[in-house]
Amino acid sequence: MRAVVREAYGGPEVLRLDRVPRPLVKGDDVLVRVRAAGVDRGVWHMLTGLPYLGRLAFGIRKPKDRVLGLDLAGTVEAVGPDVTRFAVGDAVYGSGRGSYAEYAVAPETKLAAKPEGLSFEQAAAVPVSAVTALLGLRAGKIREGQKVLVTGASGGVGSYAVQLAKAYGAQVTGVCSAGKVEFVRTLGADHVIDYTREDFADAGPYDLILDIGGNPPISRLRRALTRTGTAVITGGEGGGKLTGGLHRQLGALALSPFISQRLTTFLGLVGAAELQDLAPLIDAGKIAPALDRTFTLAETQDAIRFLENGQASGKVVLTI
Repeated sequence: MRAVVREAYGGPEVLRLDRVPRPLVKGDDVLVRVRAAGVDRGVWHMLTGLPYLGRLAFGIRKPKDRVLGLDLAGTVEAVGPDVTRFAVGDAVYGSGRGSYAEYAVAPETKLAAKPEGLSFEQAAAVPVSAVTALLGLRAGKIREGQKVLVTGASGGVGSYAVQLAKAYGAQVTGVCSAGKVEFVRTLGADHVIDYTREDFADAGPYDLILDIGGNPPISRLRRALTRTGTAVITGGEGGGKLTGGLHRQLGALALSPFISQRLTTFLGLVGAAELQDLAPLIDAGKIAPALDRTFTLAETQDAIRFLENGQASGKVVLTI
């Protein structure tokens, strides 16, 4: 089968299209004929091996997974002996390592039935980003009527966070660059702040902040919150090569017990339960994938560069 592979950590230039054996299934594995695969910052971290702390999971000296990719959407080609929820021919979406290939294996626990109203390309834009947004808002204990601020509102996670917060009945303010203000408005944001012209901390206070992009100092987040508000910090951007954005998350957790505000973070792992929770919202039209551009499998380098350079509004997807 065709697959995008790499032998070492690095930028998009280390990737190449090659032929590799089709993966085998065992236990609760599901073999998916991949029709589309999502491109996100998590894949960038897997590609570059940055921050270095991530290599504890990805491989210390070189990548454990030769084939890149996480998000996928496609049809079930084969199932392991322990699989009970899927059969050959089912249309599914979810997360499985090595999705930048014609076939990929994913555990049954990370897959769900593809929403009928979504194309494979749209469905592949959902799993990691939408689940991260959902879990982040849940970590913040979002409630109807709250004033919610989403930083990085034009990105993959942010575009879902704005829509989900609106679905919860919140009043939502999105933060983004000047060129993406109109895009964030189309997502349903009540207010949009261009961070090049205005400090979001001056526009608060907010009951909940989902901090996805821009790496504002903790002191700035606190200034934007109500006295008992909550800031949820996610993302591994910024910081040094060793820990990346993790130092902000650890600092927030250490400070939180000593102040009236709540500072927290969470682990954004894709699971079948979360994908199933998203499906009714997708079916009802309350959230929709904001698909910016699609690239072919042979154009994977270009797709990652497009994301890396901050050009994308919403999601980028590979068609396979």
